[in-house]
Amino acid sequence: MKIGLNAIGFNPGIIGGVETYFRQLLNHLQTEDGGHEYTITCKNINIDCFKLYNPRFSTKMYRFGRPSFRWLLRGVLFEVLHVDIITPLMNRMLVDVLHHPFSVIEPLGVNIPSVMTFWDMQHEFFPEFFTRSELRFRNYAFRASAQKANRIIVSSEFSKACLIERYNVNVDKIDIIYTGYGGDFRLINNEVELEVIKANYKLPDSFIYYPAALWPHKNHRALLDAVCLVRKKFGLKVNLVLSGMSVGRAGNLNSEIKKHNLEDNVTVLGYIPYGDLPYIYNLATMMIFPSLFEGFGIPLVEAMACGCPVVCSNTTSLPEVVGENNALLFDPQSIEEMATAIEKVWDDRDLRDKMRLAGLKRAELFDWRETARKTRAVYEKACG
Repeated sequence: MKIGLNAIGFNPGIIGGVETYFRQLLNHLQTEDGGHEYTITCKNINIDCFKLYNPRFSTKMYRFGRPSFRWLLRGVLFEVLHVDIITPLMNRMLVDVLHHPFSVIEPLGVNIPSVMTFWDMQHEFFPEFFTRSELRFRNYAFRASAQKANRIIVSSEFSKACLIERYNVNVDKIDIIYTGYGGDFRLINNEVELEVIKANYKLPDSFIYYPAALWPHKNHRALLDAVCLVRKKFGLKVNLVLSGMSVGRAGNLNSEIKKHNLEDNVTVLGYIPYGDLPYIYNLATMMIFPSLFEGFGIPLVEAMACGCPVVCSNTTSLPEVVGENNALLFDPQSIEEMATAIEKVWDDRDLRDKMRLAGLKRAELFDWRETARKTRAVYEKACG
């Protein structure tokens, strides 16, 4: 079977956990290829983004990278005439099935049997987080893609339910496949290596860690409010370390930190190398995840795999990911609940030890190799 992996919508550095998903899936499909042939389609500017070591895998490049005349022409024609000039090029691909991993079929006019990974429909629940143009695109493309796809992969029961209830998608074409975590995410006992990372990032001895982009649903402002409340209500000066965002675009966040007089207690790391993440999880007192909406939540699994206690929202897919009694949950719209959860874990070593062991056990359920095998099986179903 010939399989296409559609990376036209791949935008490294700005698509968050979806980038992790695609990179890890591509890596593990190469070790679990099942004798199939794979072609990764991408824009010319991303041709060197993918590490290929399996001779059955190749890339096909389209010159529509930004900025370029073709990129501009494609955007204008799509906006004015709803015509995507990449469609006939994609339709000439000699593949049996095409996997669209970023929640939409791109382009919608492609007529190759399709598998789509659907992440979330946050816009249906929090439209205020999106611009008019973003909402217009999502309202059209997400629903249309879900209806057109031959098979849909989701990473949680919550996302499956959303597709059925909001988009009236046939339950029989939805497959739940959990994502995994990289092998580097593990308990690290090398004190020298840990101290090097700690010194490089000037990390405090104890800190709460939150790795997330500066999107509204990630709820950074409420987290800062909770940190302030912990200080006022419990007398604890907890330290907070943030990563996953562009430092150059963190102006509003820095303003909020100053407004709360937290300059000495909050460290903004920005983007950090992927290989450093396991060390920071290992160094952290806890990982907090106050997100308002998630289709999965890869950082939860990464933290648990590193033995880092998890404190997270009790909404959407997050309770499903962490399971029962493996993390401390709170209402992300309640500053009081968030602050109380922080204080409870920060001040109780025995509780942290219990959470650490429970999280390590829970993380065993999330295996990228199994993700790749099950995804390959969906490709085969789509062609059946």
